Order: sequence, then structure tokens, then C-alpha cells
Amino acid sequence: MTDSAQQPWGRVDEAGTVFVRTSDGEREVGQYPDGSPEEALAYFERKYADLAGAVSLLEQRARRGAPAADVAKAVATLQASVADAHAVGDLDALARRLEALSGTTEELTAQQQAEAKAAVAEAIAERTAIVESAEALAAQDPAKTQWKQTSAELDALFARWQRHQQEGPRLPKNEANELWKRFRAARSTIEQHRKAFFAELDAAHRDVRTRKQQLIERAEALAPRGADAVVEYRALLDEWKLAGRAGKKLDDALWAKFKAAGDVLFQAKAEVDAKDDEEYRANLTEKLALLDEADKLLAEQDPKRARAALNAIQRRWDEIGRVPRDQVRVVEDRLRKVENHVKGLEEERWQREDPEKKARSEGMLGQLQDAIEKLEGELAAAEASGDEKAAASAREALEARKAWLKAVGG
Repeated sequence: MTDSAQQPWGRVDEAGTVFVRTSDGEREVGQYPDGSPEEALAYFERKYADLAGAVSLLEQRARRGAPAADVAKAVATLQASVADAHAVGDLDALARRLEALSGTTEELTAQQQAEAKAAVAEAIAERTAIVESAEALAAQDPAKTQWKQTSAELDALFARWQRHQQEGPRLPKNEANELWKRFRAARSTIEQHRKAFFAELDAAHRDVRTRKQQLIERAEALAPRGADAVVEYRALLDEWKLAGRAGKKLDDALWAKFKAAGDVLFQAKAEVDAKDDEEYRANLTEKLALLDEADKLLAEQDPKRARAALNAIQRRWDEIGRVPRDQVRVVEDRLRKVENHVKGLEEERWQREDPEKKARSEGMLGQLQDAIEKLEGELAAAEASGDEKAAASAREALEARKAWLKAVGG
């Protein structure tokens, strides 16, 4: 029987049976009785093309790093399909390509295992860092902890943990459980510290609230005494400052009450002060006139006359009485300037007339005068005898003693 159609990888006999050629020989792949030999070959060539496309697609997946297990499973499936393929084409070439993919799969498996191992190690390190950050928060001194900030940081760490758990690689069970146990213990410690801190703070706030409420009641009880109670209110204010904090909202409300009680007293004092200032305004006029008189003493250089005039001014000053409060410092500073001037004059006189200093000065003058007389005699004797060396020495000493005598006022 002669073939009615053939090509390098297959043929069709006169009965319409289709054969494929491989390295193992020729085998029947099927029949196509209702078409021409060319159509029969074309039909089975299309089946080959489908297999070749599947192999090419798998090669691409392997190059792109598809999971090695998936590639290996697909290789095995395609190898079985090629070995018994009802197709016409270079089946041996497809088998070789699949065999090469098997070797690639082994390499890919080793590579992906190494990458997976490295990813797990990195994930353990990252999750360990999260745990250590939580443990560092738990180790803080509760009394010094900024709880709002610490709570926010702990929430952020927990969010990182959850995101890492969902998106990261699966950790070995033992490591995962141990890390979670540490993280949970840190969270529990922080929560215990937070509750204890705020419980203690609440107790302290209650005590402070009680003390401040009592201070408010004492301040309000001062109202009937008006301006006379301002000093006592200021003492209560000192106690208030030492009482501590009762929490911002409560503190603001308590302070408003305490301040209102003080405002009543200060308002009464302001009214009294205003009345007094009006009465004292005439005194201010008199004291300003007296200061103009006192300012003239700034030109006086005789301490006795200056002191007598100042004493008279000071007596009249006291007799005039008070001035308005906002002028007290102004007038007192002017009077103090005159007082300091007179005091300076008296100190200068004392320096000049100090008995001890005068005695010391007079004693020195006498000694110098005696020394000068003696040196004058020695100089005359040296000149008479013609002893120039002795004369020069006596002359030099004599000039020095005369200079000293002039310096001390002799």
C-alpha cells in the first residue's frame, strides 16, 4: 500500500490512518476518514502545535520564577501527553525540551527553597524587632511614661504585626508561637502598668479635688470681710499652688470658682484703694513741692547744713502722710536720691576728720620733719668736709623725704 500523503514527522496511508515518526519508530496516532490526506495531517499537526504551545508556555513560566512544584507537576503531565500524543510533529524535540525543564525545575526548586529560607529568616528578624520594641515599651518606668504616646506606639506595633502576619511568609510554628507569646506578654504588661498608673492618678486627683474644694469654701467664706481678707486669700492661693493637679477639666472648673471668690475680695480692695488714692492725692501735691525743695540740697557741699535741712524735710515728709499707690515709688526714689547725696557728704567729712587717720598723718609728718632736719645737717657737714660721695647720698635722701612730706600734706 502506498502513502497518499506524508511529511517529515508523519504520513497518511490510503486507508486514512495517520502515523507519526519518532526516534523509537513509527506509530499510529489516529484516523481522519472524512477528509483528504492533507486535511488529516493538518488536523494532527494542529494537535502537535497545541502541545508545543503548552511546552513554550511552561518554559516561560519557569523563566519567570513560577513555583517549582507547579512547574514540575506540569512537566510530568506534559511528558505523559507527549509520550502518547495523537499528534504529528517533532515529538522528540518536545520531549527534550521537557527533559531540560526537569533539570531547570530542580535548580528552580533549590533556588526557591533558598529564597524561601532567607525570606523566613528575614521575617523572623522583622517580627522579633516588633516584639523587642513592644518589650522596650513595657520596660519603661510607668511613672515617667507618656501614656498617650506609648499607647499609640503599641497600636502601631500591633498593626505592623498583623500586616506582617498577613502579607509575610509563614513562619515555623514554634518560632511564630514563641514570638507571639512575647508580644502578648509585653502588651499585657503595658496594659497593667497603664491601668495601675491611671488608678493611682485618679486617687491622687480625688485627693487634690477634695483639698481644692475645701480651699474654695474657705475663700468664699472670706467674702463678707471684703478688702480686709485679701491677705488671707493670698495665703489660700499659696496653698492652692501646692495642692497639685486634679485633672485638666476639673482643674479649670475648680480654679474658676476659686478665682471668682478672690475677685470679690480684690474688687472690694480696688474700691477701697481708689477711695484712698483720691484722699491721698492732696498729699502727693504737698510731697512733690517738698521734693522740689529737697532737690536743691543736691548742690549743697556742706554736710552739716545739708543734714540739718534734710532732717527738717524728712519730718515734714512724714507729717504729710501717704500718697496714691502708683506714685509711692516715684516720690520715694526722688527723696532717696537726696538722702544718698547727704550721706555721701558726711562720709567724705568723716574720712577727712577721722581721729585715727589724723593721728597717723601727724605722726608721720613729725617723723619726716625730724628726718629732714637730720639729713640737712649731714649734707652741710659733708659739703664742709669736701666728701662729695656723702654729700650726694645725703642730698638724694633729703629730696626723697621732702617729696614724701609734700605728699602727706606737710
